[in-house]
Amino acid sequence: MRPVRLADPAPSRLAYRAQRMWLTPAFRWLLRFGIPFGAITSLVVWAMAVEDRRIALYGWVEEMVREVQQRPEFMVTLLAIDGASSPVAAEIREVLPVNLPASSFDIDLKELRKVVADVPAVATADLRIKTGGVLEVAVREHSPAALWRGPEGLTILSRDGSPIGSIERRAQRADLPLLAGAGADEAVGQALDLIAAAEPFSDRIRGFRRMGERRWDVVLDRGQIIQLPEERPGAAIDRILTLDRAQDLLARDVAVLDFRNRDRATIRLNGSAVDALRAIRLIETGTAQP
Repeated sequence: MRPVRLADPAPSRLAYRAQRMWLTPAFRWLLRFGIPFGAITSLVVWAMAVEDRRIALYGWVEEMVREVQQRPEFMVTLLAIDGASSPVAAEIREVLPVNLPASSFDIDLKELRKVVADVPAVATADLRIKTGGVLEVAVREHSPAALWRGPEGLTILSRDGSPIGSIERRAQRADLPLLAGAGADEAVGQALDLIAAAEPFSDRIRGFRRMGERRWDVVLDRGQIIQLPEERPGAAIDRILTLDRAQDLLARDVAVLDFRNRDRATIRLNGSAVDALRAIRLIETGTAQP
């Protein structure tokens, strides 16, 4: 009988060297990353080496991106405005630089928020794209606080002096106090505080007039005017209320109550009151003609 030869279990020299190389980290990295990266880089260099291929590749990429962006789930088709009155909502729709339907990738929410915030009647604005392709514009309007008769007519102002809108006739917003004069729009808050302080005779107030952009005149019915000081006008209002309670000052026939000087108030009588006072003095001195 011939003896049976058994296969040599030892690896061949080539297999041994291959196993040893596979155990080397650098070789494994080369096979897993280096060669694929090199192949891809070579392919890209080959594709970009010719201008026609570059143009075709750019066009293909742009087309793929556009197809993804134009998918229905990324399209914005509706505009919803919350928290705004009808005139303000109409103004927002007019100034928004977006034409729907549009891809959400083409809508710059930061820029649109700035545009909406620039609308005079808007105090704050927040924009977001909701599920279902809705561009939601949530705004908070300025609260009307006063009416200013300025160079451009009658303007509705907020407490901080921000313009909200305009009207043609005073009767359209008779509920708002009337301010006049240059600089009145920059001191709306002070005027409102003075109106609150003058509440006991507020029904007689026809408006506040800014003088020299530094102080107020209070215009009452019957043509009476109260001249307030530049500093601490509220204290002058309190003094007027005290005199009115004690001497019924505002009911008298006076034209101007000058309280600009805190140390000495001046009262200017109407013409009829001056004539009556002169006649009384003539009678008292005995020089009046019978």
